[in-house]
Amino acid sequence: MDDATLSEAFWAVAHQLRHRTRVALEPWDLSPSLARALSVLSKHGEMRLSGLADHLRIAPRSATEVADDLASHGLAERHPDPEDRRATLLSLTEKGISTAEAIRAARKVESEKFFAALTESDREELGRLLRKLQ
Repeated sequence: MDDATLSEAFWAVAHQLRHRTRVALEPWDLSPSLARALSVLSKHGEMRLSGLADHLRIAPRSATEVADDLASHGLAERHPDPEDRRATLLSLTEKGISTAEAIRAARKVESEKFFAALTESDREELGRLLRKLQ
């Protein structure tokens, strides 16, 4: 397979995965970027907006918008950082925690369906190759 064909196949698979992610998120009315922020907070816990921006690789002012969106969905809340009065911490609400868990479960189901065509050996090889490209 030449590089152009390999690239086309890779992007076709990436497109399929993005589409499946959007479909999996429909019950929660969340964009993939908000779901990713929810996942970061679920994994790392309470953090400053600057930390969220670092994890998401976005500008700090964009993290403010993400925090606003999460708060408007009732998924996260802001509160002052006791170590620095100028800083704000963001943490998940109970709804945010349960939503993150439900999304993780839905993504797992979709992932299992998507990769079902691969044998265990194929999956291991794909994982090895993807880690090598990272």
